[in-house]
Formats: sequence, C-alpha cells, structure tokens
Amino acid sequence: MKRIHLFSLILIIIILTATVSLLFAYTQSNSNGGKESVYVGVAFCGTTTAQAYALIDRVKSYTNVFVLDCGTSTLSDNLTAARAICDYAYNAGLNLVINLGTWFPSDWQGKVQFLNESKYLYGDKFLNCYYDDEPAGTEIDYNWTGTFRENSSYLFQPSNWSLNSIYSSLQQSSITGIPPDNYTLEANWFNYLLRQNRGTTSLNLYNITYLTSDYGLYWFDYLGGYGTILAQLGTNSSVDQQIALVRGASTLQNKTWGTIITWKYNQAPYLDTPSNIYQQMMDSYNAGAKYIIIFNYSNGTQIDPYGGAMTDAHFQALQNFWNQIVIKSSPNSIHAEAVLVLPKDYGWGLRNLNDRIWGFWGPDSKSPIIWNATQLLLNRYGLKLDIVYYDPAFPVATGNYSKIYYWNQTIS
Repeated sequence: MKRIHLFSLILIIIILTATVSLLFAYTQSNSNGGKESVYVGVAFCGTTTAQAYALIDRVKSYTNVFVLDCGTSTLSDNLTAARAICDYAYNAGLNLVINLGTWFPSDWQGKVQFLNESKYLYGDKFLNCYYDDEPAGTEIDYNWTGTFRENSSYLFQPSNWSLNSIYSSLQQSSITGIPPDNYTLEANWFNYLLRQNRGTTSLNLYNITYLTSDYGLYWFDYLGGYGTILAQLGTNSSVDQQIALVRGASTLQNKTWGTIITWKYNQAPYLDTPSNIYQQMMDSYNAGAKYIIIFNYSNGTQIDPYGGAMTDAHFQALQNFWNQIVIKSSPNSIHAEAVLVLPKDYGWGLRNLNDRIWGFWGPDSKSPIIWNATQLLLNRYGLKLDIVYYDPAFPVATGNYSKIYYWNQTIS
C-alpha cells in the first residue's frame, strides 16, 4: 500500500512538472502575441534561383517570411524558377509573399494561376500576393501636366469622365486663381484607378489577398481595395509620420499594416546604416506593425551573392532584432493615444510644405495649417500619434483615442 501511495505521489509530481513546463513553453511562445504576431523578413529582388537559395539559407533562422519581389525582373516571367524558389522558402519553414508583376494581357492569366495554386500548395504560409507598387505615390508624383498636354484625347474617353472634370477644374482655376473647395473628384479618380485595375479584379475573382508598399496616402490605398499596406521607411521622411499615417488608416478601416525599409540613397550603399535600420525595425515593432521587411535591392552593379544591397552588418542587425526582440519581448505599445484628423479627400503628400495635392494641385491655404499641426503633434506624441482623414464611413470615435485633434482647431 505504501508503495502504491509513493507511486501516486511520484506520478502527481511528474504531471505537475509537465504541466508547468507546458505552460511556460506556451507563455514563451506567445509572449509577443503568438508565434506569428509579426512577420519579419527580407524582400528578394535578385535574378537567379541561386541568389534566392543563398538568401533563404542565410536568413531562415532569424526571419519568418520571405518576399519574392521579382515583379520587375526576368524571374517574374520564369514561373518554373519562381515555383522552385517558393518551394525552397516553404521547405525552409518560411511564410511567403509573392510579387510576379502587374497585369499584362499576354501573361497575367498564367501568373494568377500560379498564385492560385500557391494557396493550395503552401496553405496558411502563403500570406499575400504583392501587387503593383506605390500606387498613391505614383499618383502624387506623376506628370499630369504632360499627360494633359500630349494626350488630350485620352480625357474624353467615357471611362475618364472624372479626369476630364479635373482637367476642367484646373483650367478654371488657372483663370480665377482659386483652387477647389474640396478634392472629391481627385479622390474618386484615384479610387477608380485602383478598383478597375484588371490585375486586382482577377485577384479578387480567385480570392487571392494582395498587398503593396507605398510612401503616402495610405488611407486611399486601403479605400481602393488593398487589405495590407507596407509604409516605406528609410528615405528622409519622418518614421513617426509614416507610421502615424498607415497605422491610423488601418485602425479606422480595420486593415493590416506594416513597414518596408527601403533605400536611403540612390547609389551605393543604398540602405541606411545597420543601427538606424535596427531602430526603424524597433519603432515598427513597438507601434504594432504586422510586417517588418527589408527591401534588399541594388542596381545590379554590385557583386553580391544574394542579389541585393544588404551587407554583413545589415544581416547582423536583422538577426539581433529577431533574437533580442521578436522572440523575447512584447511590443511596448500597439495603439496610439492621440489622433489628428485631416480634411476629407485631402490627398496632400505631406512630405514638405510645397508637396502636391493628388498630383494635380500645389499646396493650398489649408496646407501650412496642416503642416504645422502635424509637426507639433508628432513632436508631442511621437509614435503615439495616428493621422487619419475625416470620413463619415469611418468615425474617428471607433479608434478609441484618448485625445482627438482636428486640423483646423487651435492646438495648444
């Protein structure tokens, strides 16, 4: 009988020990919101499978997503090579985001089929198609004056009634010197460009989710149908401002956001310093980003086994971020305390005081007011500020902000 009691006691101790161990392991694996609470990785922009394999082998132990960003390279037309790369990343345990370029009548159907097959081949590890690039940034910086001058017949096609109206408004303003009261025409035109895109239409038909990266007007990218936007960091734009704009838009519209660290320079070394990139990853993580990606691309003149611009020091910074932060800690804060509300449809680039509004207009009387309010609040709140646009469809009250500022109020 004593022997039975002793055996029971030992069994209880074993069970309790196992339970505590399991609970500890579960807590550790979920300390940052779950195994996949954030996707950290590198965008491969090389041209060969060998480069892709080398990059995957280098980063697979300290990343969890691989972005096949071959939309503008020859790999986008070699679906056999693209499949081999995706298989290699998948077998290495990585999640996948795939960019095969944009719609073109001769080859897009095959690419859509590739993406559709990827859903079944990789299951939940196929996260998104990366479709198009910088749609809002292109709108802001596009040469509309040249288009109007050289392709005037384009304005009078039935599908371009909105662009025709914008052109008429520009002509009227050049006579009167008075800019428009609102920019609804311009916002509708941009939304039309995104919604009628044949590529995204086919992606929706196959229920393939898609994302893109951009450097402004994220609010309107989401309105145009994107479920995830990666804000570009690394240029001279304020990190806090970029995060405020993309997180604010995703919060009110219930979408997903992340960051992609891009070029700081247009020539070698291209990327910012490893220490600055580490800080940008930290800022993104603490602000609640779902994706944190490094854009590993050079202009092709460098001899690099991975087809990119990352140095050993950049890879080390990424590894340190993963080992010291992602798998060991939770974000400091994933919700903003305050929000700045901009006018409805006000598609101003917000990069400087002279930035364009929807690419058609220069700054107006609202611009300096908005600029001053933005800088003041960013200085006050930093990463705890969101920036959104007034829109009755997305009430700012749903964001649960403790402080709401409107662009035209006195901020003390």
